[in-house]
Parts: sequence; structure tokens; C-alpha cells
Amino acid sequence: MSRLKVKPNGSHGRVTHVTPESAGWTYVGFELHRLKPGETVSAQTGDRETCLVFVTGKGEATAGGQSLGELGQRMSPFEGKPWSVYLPESSAWSVTATTDLELAICTAPGLGGGLPVRVIRPDELGQEVRGKGSNTRHVTNILPETEPADSLLVVEVITPAGNTSSYPPHKHDQDDLPRETYLEETYYHRLNPPQGFGFQRVYTDDRSLDEAMAIEDGDVVLVPKGYHPCATCHGYDLYYLNVMAGPKRSWKFHNAAEHEWLLKG
Repeated sequence: MSRLKVKPNGSHGRVTHVTPESAGWTYVGFELHRLKPGETVSAQTGDRETCLVFVTGKGEATAGGQSLGELGQRMSPFEGKPWSVYLPESSAWSVTATTDLELAICTAPGLGGGLPVRVIRPDELGQEVRGKGSNTRHVTNILPETEPADSLLVVEVITPAGNTSSYPPHKHDQDDLPRETYLEETYYHRLNPPQGFGFQRVYTDDRSLDEAMAIEDGDVVLVPKGYHPCATCHGYDLYYLNVMAGPKRSWKFHNAAEHEWLLKG
């Protein structure tokens, strides 16, 4: 199996655990918890900021010594927008599931910005359609660079069955503003129906990194550098949750030159 693909470890509790150390990089951390009603997950953010994304289900949340109430709404990542919570560094938080709950924990270094805890409601989230034809996908911006955070960028994408996504291939692995920014990235994949599969390729111009992976429901793909397009097969919609972070909180990317013709006309 590719070193860039992280399979879920079971179906209950903390099923995915990616740290900067395990990924071999500097910035992005990602966890996925699957809880039954009444179960609780809690943590301290320490020197990292955190975005909790209620991928599916509902839970009672507390953070920074305050109750945030019951958050969450959708029971499938393919239906509607998510609820999320932003947590600055040095924050204690907990979530107790009130239904079956799938909670993503997205982290990156805090920079002492002193931002407050805040709930990110579905009705606050911008959505856009990117691409056309068989490259159409639907994007929900959870924590874009236009919203306050120290390091984190978080976004959801739904790619209809048979379509490509993160395509034409692009990369963001150079700290070279204003042309490009260095951002590590994780892709948390879900398929609908869940027995489906898709594909993702991560590669560099010189092919010193070139890995193609079959992706199944619950897989996480690590993108330390290079281009990273993906595609889903006929009959199966693809959802992914992206977490990005780097030395500068800006998403500037470079398209693969040989495929830029796809953007014309």
C-alpha cells in the first residue's frame, strides 16, 4: 500500500490519526472519530489551533469553558453543509455524541493570534461550483483564507459520479508568493454508495514522487508535495474534506503546464 494512503483503523472510536510526525511533515494534523450516542471525545489544543468538523451526526459541544449547545445536522456528508467549531491554541474542548457522530479534528500550528472560539454555522458557509462537464465539482468553504485563523484552511468538495476533481492537476509546494504557496494537505475521502472507489495520483514534475492509489470510503491521502488530481467511478459520488496549512495562510497554486489547455475555451 502507498505510504501516502492511510486506511481507517476499525469502525469505532478514533479511526484515523495523522500527525506531522507520522506524515513526515511540519504543519497538518488530522483525526477522525466515530462515536455512538453518549460517547465523548475531548482534548486540549495545546500550541495548535483546531477546526472540528461535524461530518455526520450531532453532538453537545463545549469549548473554552462555555457550552456551545448541540451542533450538527446532516446524517450524510452528501447532504447539505456541515457544522464546525474553530478553536484557538490553549483551548480545552469536548463533544458528546447525541446521535451516531463522525467528527473530524483538523489541526495546524497556532501563531498566537488570540482568536476566540467560534461556531461556524452551515448558513455562514460559501459554496461554489468549479469546472464544467465531467470536471464539475461542488465546493463548500469551511475555513477559507478570507475567514480568521492562524494557519488552517479547511474545505469540503463533492465530485459527482464519473467526474474528475482537483483537476487540471495543480500543486502548492513552493513558498514563492505571489505565484505559489507551500501547503501540506490531507484528503479525507467518502463514497456514495460506500462500496464504491475512485483514484488519486500524487506526483511531481520530475516524477521523483509518483504514486497512484485506489481510494475507498474512509481513506485519507497525504499530499506532501506535487500534483494531486482524483477521479471517481461511474455510479459513485466522491466527497472529500481537505485540510491545508503551511508557513503562510494563503492558497496560491500552480497548474501543470501540459494540462492548462483544459482551462481554455
